[in-house]
Amino acid sequence: MRKILVTGGAGNVGGALVEELILDKNNFVVVVDNLSTGYLYKLPSNEKTNWKFIKANVNDYREISSIMLAYQFDYVYHFAAVVGVQRTQENPVSVLEDITGIKHILNLCKNTSVKHIYFSSSSEVYGEPVELPQHEHTTPLNSRVPYAVVKNVGESFLKSYHQEYGLNYTIFRFFNTYGPNQSTDFVVPRFLSAALKNEDITIYGDGSQTRTFTYIDDNIETMVSILNKDLIKNDVINIGSDQLMTVLDLAKLIIEITKSKSNIIHLPALKEGDMTRRQPDNKKMKEILNRELLTINEGIKKMMVSDKFLRSIGL
Repeated sequence: MRKILVTGGAGNVGGALVEELILDKNNFVVVVDNLSTGYLYKLPSNEKTNWKFIKANVNDYREISSIMLAYQFDYVYHFAAVVGVQRTQENPVSVLEDITGIKHILNLCKNTSVKHIYFSSSSEVYGEPVELPQHEHTTPLNSRVPYAVVKNVGESFLKSYHQEYGLNYTIFRFFNTYGPNQSTDFVVPRFLSAALKNEDITIYGDGSQTRTFTYIDDNIETMVSILNKDLIKNDVINIGSDQLMTVLDLAKLIIEITKSKSNIIHLPALKEGDMTRRQPDNKKMKEILNRELLTINEGIKKMMVSDKFLRSIGL
């Protein structure tokens, strides 16, 4: 049986990943989350017995070491982090503290039975792009906001621990990923929640910022394939759609699909951290999936009929 640790497993991506991993009866998954931004409802039902939740903080060495030493994991997904542009801007010290958790996880990985660590990085590390699409090895990492700096530092730690200790890693640079587990702190569920309730949809700035939006199922299928087929070893992969859309057009599309009466309201632009453009070079992801990714139209329609999402917004 493969023993797998997922930190931050009560979050959007982590929760969906755990759901998929426990479908394989050969996996036993331990979910660690301090529930600062994660929620218990994002965890699987208790019908399956091949997983366990432990409330703990990876930034506290005593808490995370007791878990890792007890279970002797084969694989680790380190997804625990302070997330969200506005939240990370308002809590920069908490963001920087995540470096401590990265160091704890890596030191425990190299000193236990861990064969491979998978790290949640972010498209934020690219900063304002100097090229589009943004390629894993040719696009400079030039963002200076604390969240992106921490992710960049984490990537450097993984590469260094592989070089010095032989610890194998894979770095996931996530672009905007949305799905039923995602909280309304993030753009797609925030817009969709407002539209379904016929409430105003608020946009920072003029809405001309371009983004790509990836439905969670494509994200999870890619990551689990990488695990099962031992792909992207000691390398980086962009996880995201390459189909560009402005934030304003996203709001208009959601209003159209939901037949909402919502109005679009523009707020002052964020001072920093809200990059004007993002678009991944996702050739690696498409090769792994061997198909095109779900369109934003398809993803929104999936969310609209998700009981989990509708319950989370009180509908």
